Amino acid sequence: MFDRSKQGLALTQIGEELLPYAEKVEQEMIAASRMIMGRDSDPVGTIYVSMPHGMAMTSLMDDLALFSERYPEITLNLQFGNDIANLNRREADVSIRVANEVYDDAVGRRLVQMSQAAYCTREYAQRIQDNQGEGLHFIGWHEPEGDLTAKWLKESYYPKATLKHRVSELVPLITLAASGLGMAYLACNLGDRNPDLVRAPFQKPLPYRSIWLLLHRDLRTTARIRCFVDFLAQRVQQRESEFWVTGTTKKSPQ
Repeated sequence: MFDRSKQGLALTQIGEELLPYAEKVEQEMIAASRMIMGRDSDPVGTIYVSMPHGMAMTSLMDDLALFSERYPEITLNLQFGNDIANLNRREADVSIRVANEVYDDAVGRRLVQMSQAAYCTREYAQRIQDNQGEGLHFIGWHEPEGDLTAKWLKESYYPKATLKHRVSELVPLITLAASGLGMAYLACNLGDRNPDLVRAPFQKPLPYRSIWLLLHRDLRTTARIRCFVDFLAQRVQQRESEFWVTGTTKKSPQ
């Protein structure tokens, strides 16, 4: 491609013949770069978002629908699962997580802390007395088979209740509690939204995990990502009382 001399580098015959092709490639790359920068500066394109299964049963779905209405040129690709998406490997652009803390090399924010409480059907609630849950049953989640109690149950408002049933996923936990199988501890923004469940009496909601909104640091200035995270953060934080609940349920709901 080049001949090296004391005066520097000079194109060979082949180099001179290839020069027009190289200049054409340079022009195409510059045009591509402008196109990419243009897309990144406008709220258009696809956003890949990961979140736990349980988020599909929360008011965040209403937020996503409203976002899509306001930004029709942005497409949402939603990945629901319990596995944590690796933002560094670009498994998702944005990750919505439920956790006490996060340790990724990512940027983002804690949106709200949540509360949790025991939930059951209205009929089941009529059976509950102010006796620390004696004679009542809970539906557990991942606890070892054979254990009739658990640390979280001992620290609850119903330490004398029995951990009788178990499930492996959140959706059947909610469904079975709504069917009357027993009580279940749920995030309040999940339990309060289910029309077949009520907060069990004689309890005060307990602190739970937080909702985090995370993204890869390289995407901070991408217009569609910026629009999405700012929109969702504002919507969720405006409804903080939906997630962080206080107050004691003193008697059985009618």
